[in-house]
Amino acid sequence: MNKILLSTLAIATASLTWAGPEAEAVGTRRFVLNQMSNFTSGDLEGVSVASDGTVEAGFTLTDAPIPDASSIWSSLALKDGTVLLGTGTKGRIYKVKGGKVSVAAETDAMAVTSLVLNSAGDIVAGTFPEGKIYKLTTAQLDGKKVEPWVVLEDTEHVWSLAYDSTKKSLYAATGPEGKLFKISDAGKADVYFDSEEKHLVSVALGPAGTVYAGSSGEALLFEIKAPGRATVLHDFDRTDVKAIAVTSKGVVYAVANNYSGGSSSSRSSLPMGMMRPGMGGSAGGGSSRPGRGELMRFDEKGVAEQMMESSSTHFPTLVLDDQERPVVGGASEGRLYTVTDNHVERVLVDTEEKIVAAINLVGGNKYIATGDPVVFHTIKGKGGPDAVWTSKVMDAGLRANWGKLEWRAEGALELQTRSGNTKKPDKTWSAWGKSLAAPGAIDAPAARYLQIRARWAKDPNAKLFEVKAAFITDNARALITEIKAGEDSDNTGSSSVPASGTHKDSADTKVNVSWKVENPDNDKMRYRIFYQREGSKAWFALLENAVLHTSTSYTWDTTGVPEGRYRIRVDATDELVNPPGKVTKHSLISSPFTVDNTAPAFTNLKLAGSKLTGTATDQVGPIAFIEFSLVGKKVWYPVHPTDGVFDEASETFDVDVSNHVPKGPHLVMIRAYDDNGNKVEGTVGRN
Repeated sequence: MNKILLSTLAIATASLTWAGPEAEAVGTRRFVLNQMSNFTSGDLEGVSVASDGTVEAGFTLTDAPIPDASSIWSSLALKDGTVLLGTGTKGRIYKVKGGKVSVAAETDAMAVTSLVLNSAGDIVAGTFPEGKIYKLTTAQLDGKKVEPWVVLEDTEHVWSLAYDSTKKSLYAATGPEGKLFKISDAGKADVYFDSEEKHLVSVALGPAGTVYAGSSGEALLFEIKAPGRATVLHDFDRTDVKAIAVTSKGVVYAVANNYSGGSSSSRSSLPMGMMRPGMGGSAGGGSSRPGRGELMRFDEKGVAEQMMESSSTHFPTLVLDDQERPVVGGASEGRLYTVTDNHVERVLVDTEEKIVAAINLVGGNKYIATGDPVVFHTIKGKGGPDAVWTSKVMDAGLRANWGKLEWRAEGALELQTRSGNTKKPDKTWSAWGKSLAAPGAIDAPAARYLQIRARWAKDPNAKLFEVKAAFITDNARALITEIKAGEDSDNTGSSSVPASGTHKDSADTKVNVSWKVENPDNDKMRYRIFYQREGSKAWFALLENAVLHTSTSYTWDTTGVPEGRYRIRVDATDELVNPPGKVTKHSLISSPFTVDNTAPAFTNLKLAGSKLTGTATDQVGPIAFIEFSLVGKKVWYPVHPTDGVFDEASETFDVDVSNHVPKGPHLVMIRAYDDNGNKVEGTVGRN
C-alpha cells in the first residue's frame, strides 16, 4: 500500500537531500533532488511526477475562466467538440466550444449534479433539490430555461446518473432515502434498489449489466445484479463512496473519502461530500480543510486492493483514461493523480486552482474543469515550450557561491537557474541564467537562495530523474556562547527555596565542562581546552595537540592538581573542513570555579560537660556542613557554626549536646564536609 505524497514540505532542508562536507570536497554542499516530494514541492507546469521520482512532460493546458460560475458539479463531452458543465450557479448548464463559454440551459434546480447521454443522443441532467431530472436535445442548448422531464417521488437529491444503452435505461442514485431508480426512455421511474443508507451518491455500470452504487454514511459499495438483489462489494472505513468507474473487463475502481470537520450547511439533508462554495460548506468536502481519500480496485473476481491513499486531500472525481487507467482529482492543490498496477503513482497535472471538479481523458476532446475558482482547461497535448518544472526556493542557509549543476535524464532537457536573497523571488532576484543542455556551471550570482527549472521544449519524451546543485557558503565563524565548568545548581531564578541542610556527601575529583556553540554554516568543529589558575597568566592545555576533540563537553580529572580557583578556556575552529586561509576561530573563558580535593581538619576538638567545641578548617573552603553522633549509633545531629552561617574556610562551633549525649562517659564522633564533599572525621570523649 502506497501513501501518496501530496503536501508541499515546509522547509528546504526537509524536502531536499543534502550532501555535506564529510562526503564531498572541503566545504562543498549540494542540493540533491531525486524524490517525488522534492519535485512536487515546486511548480509543475505541463509536467508530471511519479512516486519513483521520474519527471516527464505532461498535459499542456489552455485556460478559460468562468467567473459567473460558483462551482462545477458535472460535465459531458459531446461529439461535436462541445463540453457541457453542470454548475451550482442557479442550476445552469454552461457550454464550452472553441474556447468560448456561454450558458446552454437554465433549470429550476440549485445544482446540476450529473450529465449523461442517452441512446437517442439526448442530454439527461440530474439535479437537486426536489428530485428533478431534465432531458434536453442539442437544439435546446440555447441558454433558455428548460422544464423537468421526470420528478422522482420521495426524492430531494439526484446525485449521480448512469445510462445503459443496451437496456435503454437510466439509473439515478438519490437521497435522502438512499434509493436507486431505473428510468425508461419514456420517463417511467421504478425503484431498482432501496438501501438502508440515507444517500446513494454514485452509480456506474459494468459490462454485463451489473450496476454499482456507492453510499454516503457507511460508505458501502453495492453490487446490484437484478432489481432488489444487492450485495455489498466493500465496506469502506470512510464517509462516502464518491465515485465509481468500471473497465470493459469488469474491473471496478472506487474512491472513498473522509472529510475534515462537520458540515456547516443549513441544508442538513446534504451529505458532507456534496458541499460546494456558496452553500455554507467548503468546495467538495463540507469542511474548511481537505479530507482524506483512497482509491480501491476490485478485480473481475471482486478481490479488493488499495491502489492509492492520501492523508492530505480527498478525491471528488474519478475517471478512466483512453487506456482504462484510473485518474483521480484532488480537492486541495488542483492536481490529477494516477497509479499503475504495480503502484507507481504519478501527479499528472498541477493546476493553479484548488479542486479538480470534472475530467475527461477519453477521445479527442480531453479537458479538466476545476473549482475555487472555476476554470475550464482544454488539454492540448504533451510537452512543448510550456512544459516547465520549477523547483521550490532552496535555502543554502548563508550566502553561497554556486558550483556545478548536474542532472540525470533520458532525452534532451534544458535547465536554468536564478538566485536571490529573499525567501520569495521578487525584483531583487537575478534573471534566469543561460540554458544548459548539458551539466555545467550554475549561471547565477552568489546569494542565499536558489531556484532551478527544467524545460521540455526540445524533447517531449525526455525524463528527468535527479538534479544536483553544488555550492559553498561564506565561512561564518562559529561562536561559543556559554561554558559551564564545575558548577552546581545555584537555584538562581528558581521559584522554590533550596532545601535546608543540603550538601555534597562525597568528593569528586572530576570537573565536568560543557559549552554551547552557535554554528551558522554547520561546519564540523575542533575544540582545544585550556585551564588557568586564578592569579596566574599562564594557560595550560588539557589535551594533547594530536587529539581532535569535536564534542561540546569534556571531563577534567583534577587528581594531583593544586587546590584553588580555576578558569577554563575553549578555542573553537573550523579547520577540519576549511583550508588554512579560510579557517575561523573563537574563544570563550568560563567563570571561575574551585578545585578542592583535600579534606578539612579539626583543631581544638573538646567535649566538656554538655559542650562540644572546636574548629573545622579547609584550605580552600568553605566548610559546608558539620554533624555529630554517639559512637555506634546511626543517628547524626547537625552542628551550627558559632556565627550561624557556613560561609568561611574555617568555622568554629560551640554546641550544647545534652539533649543527645547522656551524662557520664561517652565517645562522640564528629565529621565536617567542605563544599566539594571532602570529609574529615574525628572522635572526642568525655570521662
